[in-house]
Amino acid sequence: MLDMVPRPRIQSSPSTGGNRRSQPNCNEACAGHFARSATVLSRSCLSPMTAAHFVAMSGSGDILIVEIKSCLLDYRTDAKWQDYLEYCDRLYFAVRADFPCEVIPEEAGLILADRYGAELVREGIEERLSAARRRAMMLAFARAAALRLQQHLDPGCSFEI
Repeated sequence: MLDMVPRPRIQSSPSTGGNRRSQPNCNEACAGHFARSATVLSRSCLSPMTAAHFVAMSGSGDILIVEIKSCLLDYRTDAKWQDYLEYCDRLYFAVRADFPCEVIPEEAGLILADRYGAELVREGIEERLSAARRRAMMLAFARAAALRLQQHLDPGCSFEI
């Protein structure tokens, strides 16, 4: 079985000539949090004009989307997250601890994250997808995961994700 939890990259250190682990960022912390109970794909296209930070699928087939917001300005100027609602059973926002959480809609889940970890503060309200949309999302998820694996195994392949 594939381990879908993102791992810190090993980088060569020019000063020491050895290897050191880079610090994980907020994205890795969020993905790691959801990977405990779901399979996670980062930067997943939902439509030709929309890509979510993370789409996760639970073992029972629930589709979850996580939108990461770096600051209040990012939240206020980027309204595309509302388009995500038709593609998931639950929507979550991942923000830093200093983010003004009161602006996040009550319907959305809330995750506090930093480069070291992520904590689920509030579950999102469940709005079940229709059977047809769920099937389409599951097929798109499976195809994206298979193409990413193929690209990893054969970097010279001509598939586009």
